[in-house]
Amino acid sequence: MTNFTHPFFDLDGDKLREECGIFGVIGGSEAAATCALGLHALQHRGQEAVGITSFDGSEFFTRRGLGHVADNFSSEETIGELPGTMAAGHVRYSTTGGAGLRNVQPLYADLASGGFAVAHNGNISNARKLRQGLVENGAIFQSTSDTEVIIHLVATSRYPTMLDKLVDALRLVEGAYALIVMTPRGMSACRDPLGIRPLVMGKLGDATVFASETVALDVVGADFVRQVEPGEFVEVDFDGTIRSHRPFGDIPARPCIFEHVYFSRPDSIFNERSVYESRKNIGIELAKESPVEADLVVPVPDSGVPAAIGYSQQSGIPFELGIIRSHYVGRTFIQPSDGARHASVKRKHNANRLLVEGKKIVLIDDSIVRGTTSLKIVQMMRDAGAKEVHFRVASPPTGHGCYYGVDTPERSKLLAGRMDLAAMRTFIQADSLAFVSIDGLYRAVGLADRNNSRPQYCDACFTGDYPTPLTDLLALKEEDAQLNLPVGEDN
Repeated sequence: MTNFTHPFFDLDGDKLREECGIFGVIGGSEAAATCALGLHALQHRGQEAVGITSFDGSEFFTRRGLGHVADNFSSEETIGELPGTMAAGHVRYSTTGGAGLRNVQPLYADLASGGFAVAHNGNISNARKLRQGLVENGAIFQSTSDTEVIIHLVATSRYPTMLDKLVDALRLVEGAYALIVMTPRGMSACRDPLGIRPLVMGKLGDATVFASETVALDVVGADFVRQVEPGEFVEVDFDGTIRSHRPFGDIPARPCIFEHVYFSRPDSIFNERSVYESRKNIGIELAKESPVEADLVVPVPDSGVPAAIGYSQQSGIPFELGIIRSHYVGRTFIQPSDGARHASVKRKHNANRLLVEGKKIVLIDDSIVRGTTSLKIVQMMRDAGAKEVHFRVASPPTGHGCYYGVDTPERSKLLAGRMDLAAMRTFIQADSLAFVSIDGLYRAVGLADRNNSRPQYCDACFTGDYPTPLTDLLALKEEDAQLNLPVGEDN
């Protein structure tokens, strides 16, 4: 779920941001309270805004707010405003021009068939083209979110049933989506045919629960049943009857491999694998591929910890917390000046000076995006007296943008998009720099190697191998090319 505007990035720039997390429950006596708790477990997937919509059998109720789940859904009075046995919610990151409440999901509309609420994780890569056609035919949009395109496509579908309308709409859609939909007849959950974005199903007593990650099921006390399969539609009515549909046929799945690297919480299960074990295995692969003589393995907290443990175990180099993270610091993009932003790195991370002084250090981080924070952390280690600083990255170089629901800078601002390995090492001022290989990453998640003719995951941010057409991006490039033609040149 993104907006039709340019993304508003964390100015530290070395973390890709998953823009959404979704949660839904049907058949629960305290559906909204369960939903709020589930969203709290998914807070890492979106920290700018949150919304919950409930249904009491006759009417839909919605409450939205900017900020964290706890800022908006921590009181009995608030939860009491969301009655009913069915509820769905959404956490998101905002983007430029899109931080207002009108873009906070779930989005709701009164259709001819009744109320319709949708929570969406992902990004529609032809939303601009679809939106343009809908507007030309008289549609009036209330938000800048690509998710609203789905509502209009459903509203204008000529098919008789809601399932058929939704399938009809999604056949026109390119890109990635995991959806939770509520209507007066029940709840539906679905994933795009490639399963790029995650979605799982659980049971909480008689209630059925859907969530972006298994950790949300754990937190609300639900039992994990299975993942919603790529291209699958799961319908649940108020009697608890569950129906599964596969309208897109059997298409080889390509879920996002970055869920293993960074997006999912380490205590989640993704694609039938422990995320924690995958991250530890990446560290093991890194140690095999890029060994170095050193005294300590130090993670960049917190996302580098599992990979650092794996690197330490494989290499025999002791694991130590050479960087201590403060958990009480806000996002750095609110800082008004470059100086304040630079200071914010030290407010978030501080070197454990007595530990690292005079030592050869292996720093382990999950990724490098722009490289600015990596540079500052390397310098922090040197300022604390580290003798050598070797940087190891638990993902391949991120040299390409993501168009499937991840907040990614344009390629010209990605360090790996404009520099080779030697230049990147010089930029971050490390004594050595190495990334896990793409095949090493695939081995870490339990596969022999990457199948280059039919990749098992979406890894486009590393390889540039996009699994779907990028209609809007290509159209924008064509428009830019036309605008940049020399004066007097024929079109």
